[in-house]
Amino acid sequence: MNEWSKSWKAAIHPRKQRKYAANLPLHARKQLLMSPLSAELKKKYLRNAVPVRQGDTVKIMRGNHAGKTAKVETVQHTEAQLQVAGIRTTRKDGTQKPFNFHPSKVMITELNLSDKKREASLKRNNQTSNK
Repeated sequence: MNEWSKSWKAAIHPRKQRKYAANLPLHARKQLLMSPLSAELKKKYLRNAVPVRQGDTVKIMRGNHAGKTAKVETVQHTEAQLQVAGIRTTRKDGTQKPFNFHPSKVMITELNLSDKKREASLKRNNQTSNK
């Protein structure tokens, strides 16, 4: 499996799962950037998770920074990582660098709805679920 295949079905071997994820094209990597929603947002939008975007407010759920809440500074699609404002790690030489989080380790507490398409998509999904 050298190239990404849309018809690929799940493999049991982690090696093949990692290879599949590594070869994903950018338009399909959006699914790797999904984060769970808080209980209030789940009730409001009738969804469990949405892709993280810059400007969303997230609560860190795992690791040394668990419990902290801050805004998302950047989202790296190619690495499936995000950086949160104010959380930095110290390098060996003493300089500071942003700490990367996997999207599954954070929970979205507030959505950035400045993009009208995103807002419409969430509302459209909400209306179809109510029927």
